Amino acid sequence: MKKTALVCGAGGFIGGHLVKRLKNDGFWVRGVDIKEHEHAKTQADEFIVGDLRDQALVTTVLDRGFDEVYQLAADMGGAGYLFTGENDANVMHNSMQINLNVLDAGRRCGVKRLFYASSACVYPEYNQEDPDNPNCAEDTVYPANPDSEYGWEKLFSERLYMAFNRNYGMQCSVARYHNIYGLEGTWTGGKEKVPAALCRKVASAAPGSEIEVWGDGLQSRSFLFVDDCIEATVSLLRSDFQGPVNIGSEEMISINDLAKLIIEISGKDISINNVPGPEGVRGRNSDNRLIADKLDWQPRYTLREGIEKTFTWIQNQHLSLSK
Repeated sequence: MKKTALVCGAGGFIGGHLVKRLKNDGFWVRGVDIKEHEHAKTQADEFIVGDLRDQALVTTVLDRGFDEVYQLAADMGGAGYLFTGENDANVMHNSMQINLNVLDAGRRCGVKRLFYASSACVYPEYNQEDPDNPNCAEDTVYPANPDSEYGWEKLFSERLYMAFNRNYGMQCSVARYHNIYGLEGTWTGGKEKVPAALCRKVASAAPGSEIEVWGDGLQSRSFLFVDDCIEATVSLLRSDFQGPVNIGSEEMISINDLAKLIIEISGKDISINNVPGPEGVRGRNSDNRLIADKLDWQPRYTLREGIEKTFTWIQNQHLSLSK
């Protein structure tokens, strides 16, 4: 009998790629999201457009004991959305309501394996003040002090999933995603992440012009190509390890150097203008020791390889809109 999977957030960037992977693995897949995928036609066998904050809808969606459930749905975006403070109430309320609904309905219909996408934003701000030496090992999350309300919500939700494991015999696994990027992701509109935003700026910039980079550009991050993220996600859910565990890259780079890499890939002569703007913590880099030990996993794509693919895709999107 064919295995079944549910992807909550299937209309999103990572969710869309996850649906493709599950179909390739031979699953019957149901996807659900508040919107359809912006950049690709879904490969889900069934796609439900609906609001996962609605308890009645979630009960309808979780109508069977799926073999695998992936909960990626959240109210989120890039730094311009998460770190200005203007969206804090919605980010916390909406995402928490989704998680409460999915967990409760999953428990009632007998789901055992459920994946939850947490975030590197759970890590304490005090461990990420040095852009050259951030500390994001999994066991450093307490004493808790995330740099945003988005991070606080993610941290509480992690505890919620672990509590359901203890009290109801579920096997929820939790991963802390570190800056996932790639093809078919949001690249304009205000909710895009740094790699997509910089790729868009470079793609649309005329030779000899400049692009704006928020902050002094010395803040550091690591970025994980989406194909690597999907492989780690599926491996975690199908293992006996529940986490929480980092899913990210250890190839750290400053934001200015990331912009320079994209400019180099574009072949354009473009300069960088650092301007005031939300920038989050000073340094963040995935610590992959735990996931290497538990799942024998490491990224396959270098940053340059992933950025080359991503820039080409975003450039083509920009050109098609400009016609």
